[in-house]
Amino acid sequence: MAKKTVKRGKVSVARATRSSSKARQATAAQLVRDAARRLQAAGVTFAHGTSDAVAEAAFIVGETLGLHPDRFDEFFAKHATAAQAARIRGVVDARIETRKPAAYLLNKIYMLGIPFYIDERAIVPRSFLGELLDEYFDGLGAWVDPEQITRVLDLCTGSGCLAILAARMFPNAKIDAVDLSGDALEVARRNVADHRLGKRITLYQGDLFAPLPKVKYDLIIANPPYVDAEGMANLPPECRYEPAMAFDGGADGIAIVRRIIDTALQWLKPGGGLLCEVGRCKPALERAYPRTPFLWLDTEESEGEVFWLQAAA
Repeated sequence: MAKKTVKRGKVSVARATRSSSKARQATAAQLVRDAARRLQAAGVTFAHGTSDAVAEAAFIVGETLGLHPDRFDEFFAKHATAAQAARIRGVVDARIETRKPAAYLLNKIYMLGIPFYIDERAIVPRSFLGELLDEYFDGLGAWVDPEQITRVLDLCTGSGCLAILAARMFPNAKIDAVDLSGDALEVARRNVADHRLGKRITLYQGDLFAPLPKVKYDLIIANPPYVDAEGMANLPPECRYEPAMAFDGGADGIAIVRRIIDTALQWLKPGGGLLCEVGRCKPALERAYPRTPFLWLDTEESEGEVFWLQAAA
């Protein structure tokens, strides 16, 4: 009996110690609040997949704790280990001190909840095109049945995220993806391999349409450089970690967009179309093409930044 009493005493002490230790561990919610407070006070710029301090803090904490961003609310009470909390503090420190985008610090970005690898060789993807592809080709806008699309071209593919999303949305399509940067294509190649889409996505290095085979496409998607000279001169520190060529759209921002519009018809099937993001360049584009019937598409966070143009136009 004496041994049993001692044993129960030891178990009780051990349980009390574990309970006390767990109580001292920060929860995910507490870590997010602390990180958001520090990011907000530091005045960092949020332009790389997150829109505010809380969203960026949740991204940093979630990645460290292995929580998918779409399910983060379910894990607010999850406790972090001391090592995890230290890792989070380190990432936040680096984010504040260097102004490097969190996506580069963590080598991760999400689009439509799908994870992608990213590093400084390619621009951090944050295009509205993914959302619009999902919305308009999945029964809401219903331009065309997604299963009828067999060839898609992704111009200025960067890290390959849009090409991969297109492959997921159009199950019967072959995707060609082009970028001028060999470094960016190395990132894209890794993402294509990670998503096991090497048989459906072909990557080409070159200037827009130049490296492509002589084929016609049902859909061309493009997120080209579209920052004008004023914007280039005023890029925040975070954006200066990204390849400048991924931003620079010439004096008025539409130098490359013009080349895409002027050439796209040669590469489109009848009934096909061009879906292109142009940022704040809508006024410049409409001045340059006053008779062109652009269909401007909005999202929850954008207005007049993406156009749809049918081949017939």
